[in-house]
This record gives sequence, structure tokens and C-alpha cells, in this order.
Amino acid sequence: EVQLVESGGGLVQPGGSLRLSCAASGFTFSNYAMSWVRQAPGKGLEWVSSIGSAGGSTGYAASMKGRFTISRDNAKNTLFLQMNALKPEDTAVYSCVRGTRYSGMDYRGNGTLVTVSS
Repeated sequence: EVQLVESGGGLVQPGGSLRLSCAASGFTFSNYAMSWVRQAPGKGLEWVSSIGSAGGSTGYAASMKGRFTISRDNAKNTLFLQMNALKPEDTAVYSCVRGTRYSGMDYRGNGTLVTVSS
């Protein structure tokens, strides 16, 4: 059974940082590209970032580029998202997803809530 479990969310002040983690199990993690998506209150799902299966290629939504960094540890079956210079508009539930917008996204975790507020 594929499982994706996110952690690391919480309340942070504007300008602060958080590091999200996603523990993957039930499949060969190193064979798949992975992504982060987010959903703000009352809004639709938004793609945040993707990373290739070996970690060598990454992509970011325009509003996150330069502030967020996606990475992975294939030995530990874990996906990460380092978020810096957070803004109130970054408040959302962040979920990890198996796949990308182009290859298809087939499994999504339940997410972790990030709240950016003073």
C-alpha cells in the first residue's frame, strides 16, 4: 500500500522558515519523481514544486522560486521542502504527491498545515 505522510508544518511568522518532510512507503521511492502541492483555505489545489527520481532536476512555481527548495533522500525514502521567507499567502495545507504534472500524479498524502501569521 502506497503511503505518503507529511510532517513539519506549523505556525510561523512572516519571513520565517519551515522544513517539511514526507515519508514514503509501499513503493520503490527512488523510481519516482515526486512533487509538493498546496491548498489554501477556500482555494483549489496549486502545484508547488517537483523533483526528478534521482534528485537532479527540480522545478518550482513562479511565486515560490528562490524561496523554496525541494530535495529528497532516496536512502531514507523521504521528500523535503525547505521554505524560507514565508508570506501570509503561503498559508495552506501542503501535501506530497507521487509523480509530476507531466507524468501524472497518482497518490497524495493527507498534508500538513502551514500557517504564516504574526
